[in-house]
Amino acid sequence: MPDDPRDVVAMHRMYWPETFDARVMPFVVALHRARDKHMKSAEALSARYGLSPAELDVLATLRRSPPPWVLTPSVLQRSVFITSGGLAKILQQLEAKGLVERLTDSADRRVKPVQLTAAAQPIVAAAIGEVVTITDAWVSAALSDAEIEQATAILRKLVDA
Repeated sequence: MPDDPRDVVAMHRMYWPETFDARVMPFVVALHRARDKHMKSAEALSARYGLSPAELDVLATLRRSPPPWVLTPSVLQRSVFITSGGLAKILQQLEAKGLVERLTDSADRRVKPVQLTAAAQPIVAAAIGEVVTITDAWVSAALSDAEIEQATAILRKLVDA
């Protein structure tokens, strides 16, 4: 038995060898573990600002858009990793906190664009500034500039495949 029951690769190799791929499985597990590590850091940071990672993701997505930082829910949906039902709930929470407001589209009153409020701007700037600093320190401590570029290129190939 593997020494560490969290060692998915060793356990899979030992107990389910007919489906084990020694090339791909370690890569996929490492990819998931790296994402999990990043998300735990993001969860802790978001909580310090009274936000969930999903709420911070929505605020950052709005802030990335051109001023006056307004997007329709459908554009937001394509930009974040949240289901449409989840997005509706998050928008309600952010609106209740005064961090976004819902507008009315004069061309189509059914569309309710979402705008970042003035109150949200310093919060999202500070939180994302910390995310960038923490993420940069974590990645830079583990990888050289050349390795970061190589890993980015490889992951883009997977995304585009």
